[in-house]
Amino acid sequence: MANSYTQIYIQAIFVVKSRKNLIHKSWKEQLHKYINGILQKNNQMVFIINGVEDHVHIFFGLNPNQSLSELMQRVKQGSSFWINENKLCSQKFSWQPGYAAFSYSKSHIPNVIRYIKNQEIHHKKVTFLKEYKALLDKYEIDYNPKYLFKDVFKF
Repeated sequence: MANSYTQIYIQAIFVVKSRKNLIHKSWKEQLHKYINGILQKNNQMVFIINGVEDHVHIFFGLNPNQSLSELMQRVKQGSSFWINENKLCSQKFSWQPGYAAFSYSKSHIPNVIRYIKNQEIHHKKVTFLKEYKALLDKYEIDYNPKYLFKDVFKF
């Protein structure tokens, strides 16, 4: 739309189904490049993609011509299809339903990039569940603990 101006920075996080450690280091970078390609084809400005064996973080500038939920669906469907098509896992790969997304101001860009870049180091100190719940709490997002990774954790 003409004369529309936005500045929307999003960190999205999504998890391997059942939080299994299926993202192998040998193809993790290829996965991130594939996800980057999906985002770029959807006219999104990608800052960084990283994660560990059981989840992925994406930080990007959201083009408001597409809904976040539609974009996440495309990223997750496309990347799981790519993983399965290339037989990168010994079992069928899929992502956990849903995702988390957090918005940031322009001044936060360097800190968010650094945080995502250092995921491997970060998760040696903090479990993913603790991190995830801390982000939900920090941003005052209401959630029912019984639905957080309900097929993996008992609360």
